[in-house]
Amino acid sequence: MARANTKIGDVFSIKINDSSKRYFQLIAFDLAQLNSDVIRVFKKVYPIQVNPDLLEVVNDEIEFYAHCVTKLGLKIDLWKKVGNTADVGHIDHILFRGSSDSGSKPGEQIKISNKWYIWRINDKDFTHVGKLEGENRKAELGIVVNPYDITERIKTGKYSFFYPGFE
Repeated sequence: MARANTKIGDVFSIKINDSSKRYFQLIAFDLAQLNSDVIRVFKKVYPIQVNPDLLEVVNDEIEFYAHCVTKLGLKIDLWKKVGNTADVGHIDHILFRGSSDSGSKPGEQIKISNKWYIWRINDKDFTHVGKLEGENRKAELGIVVNPYDITERIKTGKYSFFYPGFE
């Protein structure tokens, strides 16, 4: 198998069941989060046999943003690269969150954190906010998510791993 390379603007399809698929796009590399890939996942579900125009795909409503390693998802055959378009939308409004309460041992997990920090793509510093309030509650979880968990969220709408909540 050839070595997978990805670049900003790449669009990927992911099979969600035997008859349907969805799409996501690599939109940035976030130096603030391990230089990881930032993706935007689109809401529309397509029949497996349909190959829509990429401009139609990237103009769909966005379901969520996430950090991941798109090359690894290609390598383990969880998704397929279908093309590239320069239209990656605007990235300056995307807000991510993390908690210093994450990473505890099983049985010692903090269910509700008041130690949150937020950032935007390529921020030089995280902003510690404590309790998540107002617009910060809309921030996406900003950890680098493995491809299996990205697939899970695309299929079910949520991640299957534990991370502290804010309410």
